[in-house]
Formats: sequence, C-alpha cells, structure tokens
Amino acid sequence: MKTHTDGVLRLPASVIAIGVFDGVHQGHQAVIQQAVDRSRELQVPSVVYTFDPPPRAFFQGARILTPLPVKLERLAALQVDHAIVAPFDESYARCGAGPFIERLAKLNPLEVRVGEDFRFGRNREGDINLLNQHFQVKITHPVCCAEGQRISSTRIRQLIAQGEIERSFSLLGWSEQHFGYDERGLER
Repeated sequence: MKTHTDGVLRLPASVIAIGVFDGVHQGHQAVIQQAVDRSRELQVPSVVYTFDPPPRAFFQGARILTPLPVKLERLAALQVDHAIVAPFDESYARCGAGPFIERLAKLNPLEVRVGEDFRFGRNREGDINLLNQHFQVKITHPVCCAEGQRISSTRIRQLIAQGEIERSFSLLGWSEQHFGYDERGLER
C-alpha cells in the first residue's frame, strides 16, 4: 500500500472508501472491503481517504483508538492500494464541501463507498445526497455485533472506558497485538 498526503495523488480511475476509520473496526472493514472488492472487479486502484487526527479527537478530545501507524498497518492488511491521509487541523476543518469534492475528483472515482451517516465539509454541511450529485455513491449499512448493537468507534471507546477491553477487541475484529492499547485500555 502506498500512503499519500491529501492533494498529492492523481489517478485516471479508482474506487474510494472514505471515512475516519478510527479503530478500523468490523464496520469500517466492511466499507473498505467492499471498495477493495469493487476496485478489483473494475481493475482500478482502491483508495482509502481518511483523516488524522480523527475529527472527534480534534474537536472533542475523544480518545484515538488507532494511532496513524496502526491504522495504516490495518489498511495495508485489508489490501488497499492507496491511503490518503488528510491532516485534520483548523484549516482543514474550515474547508467547505466543494473543496472536498474537488479533491476527490482528482482521483476520478468510478465509485465511492461510505457509511450511511457520512458527512463532510465545514460544519458537516455535505452529505451523501450532495456526494451522489458528483459521483456514484454506494452506502455500506451498519455492521452489528452478536447482541444486535451497531459497531461504532464511539461504542468501542465506551467499552474501553468501562474496562470492557475484551468486548472492545471483539468489535474491532483484530487481535490484541494490533490494537495499540494493553489489556487495561492504556495506550502502548
């Protein structure tokens, strides 16, 4: 997998999965795997467009589940061809939906894969409907755990805060050594 900063990569065609992907949990894996599978069908590169730090960490100080090097390892394990890491800072947060669409257009996506709650641009002004006006968008529906609850980074953070590390590992779908936290929920 090749890693790029935002705005550098240009492609004649691609399939893109977009998301924060903090934790690269089972729900994220579904979005990414669908993009990788579709890129192979279309014989074009797969791209994951993600952010560092995650917007919730930037705005709300939320715990980061996977430091960037761990996230990139997990993306590579999912056989992604390219990862684009947008540095999420004050300047990036002020960008509107239009510039984000322009960035994606440079990758000439044949298809864009996102989760059903995907939002983008300043104040989350862009949504799937706006994205769909520019690209063919496919939505990946939530993945649920055995108890029927939606798997999300927020839920995993809550489990870690409650000391339920084993349950958080099961939602991630990765072995402990790839998690970035020890059995007490402390960053390694």
